[in-house]
Amino acid sequence: MGNLIKVLSRDLDNNAGNFFLDFENALPSPEERQVWEEVNQVLTEALVVLQELQAYSGAGEEIRQAIQRPGEERVQEQAWGAVVPLVGKLKKFYQFSLKLECSLRSLLVALTRSGTPPTQHLEQEQALARQFAQILHFTLRFDELKMTNPAIQNDFSYYRRTISRMRINNLAAEEGNEVNNELANRMSLFYANATPMLKTLSDGTTKFVSDNPDVPIEDTTDCLSTMACVCKVMLETPEYRSRFASDETILFCLRVMVGVIILYDYVHPAGAFVKTSGIDMKGCIRVLKEQPPSSVEGLLNALRYTTKHLNDETTSKQIRNMLQVN
Repeated sequence: MGNLIKVLSRDLDNNAGNFFLDFENALPSPEERQVWEEVNQVLTEALVVLQELQAYSGAGEEIRQAIQRPGEERVQEQAWGAVVPLVGKLKKFYQFSLKLECSLRSLLVALTRSGTPPTQHLEQEQALARQFAQILHFTLRFDELKMTNPAIQNDFSYYRRTISRMRINNLAAEEGNEVNNELANRMSLFYANATPMLKTLSDGTTKFVSDNPDVPIEDTTDCLSTMACVCKVMLETPEYRSRFASDETILFCLRVMVGVIILYDYVHPAGAFVKTSGIDMKGCIRVLKEQPPSSVEGLLNALRYTTKHLNDETTSKQIRNMLQVN
């Protein structure tokens, strides 16, 4: 992802604070090691999840045939045989979202420990800050892939309809293949969301704040706003951007920036779009709109449709106009 990059960060008093935020090479200190290793296991699994989601082609043709030829048992069996392993993958993706939420909470605990300013946490615990960014990068990438693959919800809907018919007719699904009703309901809610992974992390971050009243909410929001600022500065400053080794680094920073904005918007009582927000929303949106549209449309949609406070009266007309669909 390029060399170690020095960026200008916004600190709480609007003084200039300089520190390196290394998204590529940061390694854990002995103090970070335990949390880092736990999170690293989840991030390793995240790579497999993304590969499987990218390869997910669905059972559209088999389902179409089964619907068109309801009386042919062989066709029904072919559709069922195609859908069951795919639902196994969807179950795996959903269960992974719960692991990812736990990892995010572990990082939030480490990066918001009392007694240390959030900017100092990010500077001194770079390996954990890097993992935090990697989780957000994965999350936005997962949701981009999910939004462009209607087969996911179609397959799961067919699976649930078929299971219901089997129960009505007292037919048992093959043992080990069935998702119980409670899990199926949770999966339905998960996949019905436009950005399911981001929704999971947003809910998890909100719950982290409510579960830890001893941690000032500012510790969490300032950590998020500082990371958004760091990403924006890297993206909009030619000196820093020229050090990126590939376009993937640019996409990484864009996804992380959008991810922390959305988390901030859920956690901060007034949200990310209010004028007094710790995030320069106009600057962040401007950076997004300067990129090729095909690479950022999903990210802009995430800001449009998955944030909590965009449509509040406190959001300026200029910001709303900037996010309007052209």
